[in-house]
Amino acid sequence: MLHYFSESAAMDKTERFRESYRQTQIGPGYQGWAHFAFTTGVCSLIIAGCLWRLQDVSVWEWLTVPITLVFANLVEHFGHRKAMHHRVRGLGLLFERHAGQHHRFFQPGRMAYDSSRDFKAVLFPPVLIVFFFGAFALPVGLLIAAFGSANVGYLFVASAIGYFLNYELLHFAWHMREDSWVFRVPGMRALRRVHHTHHHPELMSHYNFNVTYPLADWLHGTYHPGPDRRPADPAPKVHGEPGR
Repeated sequence: MLHYFSESAAMDKTERFRESYRQTQIGPGYQGWAHFAFTTGVCSLIIAGCLWRLQDVSVWEWLTVPITLVFANLVEHFGHRKAMHHRVRGLGLLFERHAGQHHRFFQPGRMAYDSSRDFKAVLFPPVLIVFFFGAFALPVGLLIAAFGSANVGYLFVASAIGYFLNYELLHFAWHMREDSWVFRVPGMRALRRVHHTHHHPELMSHYNFNVTYPLADWLHGTYHPGPDRRPADPAPKVHGEPGR
């Protein structure tokens, strides 16, 4: 009986936060599907533009794709584990938006959005795509092209933006309803379970920081199979303020 009331109180708290978030953080003109279309459209155009510029790609140049994807997976884990769940000077807004808002909006038992207006609590702000492309992907791609080849530069940018888009689409899927057609695709329920485990308050600061594929989590010993199972290794000691 006590367990029931505890869960009920937690759900009430989540619902109150959701209503507060919608009133204070989501403007009346916000259109969730327009946000989704901007993210997928801009990323797709960048990827298509890079691939269109390729010429006579060698086998060695194609290796840029898997190398970039693995590197992006490691960066995803590092950024999520550090800045998104522990306050880092200069990145407090990222911490607040993720640990302070996203994790309070989506709690165990309430992991799905209710309407397209809730997309703002799932997707990165559109400006982040512009920042990621202009401040990271493009400069690094130009540097690689200068010291390597144009093909390698284009493949790097396409792969980096592709990984960003993959992150957004998978994260969006993890917060869809249980009966969504997406979860009829083999493997999607297993990957979603990894992310849902991360949303448990007692686990989120220590485990399952890969939103996409848990490669870096396996490598760093931060993979957790689920709240009802023991992890392979003890929880790593992470210093800093936990995201609550």
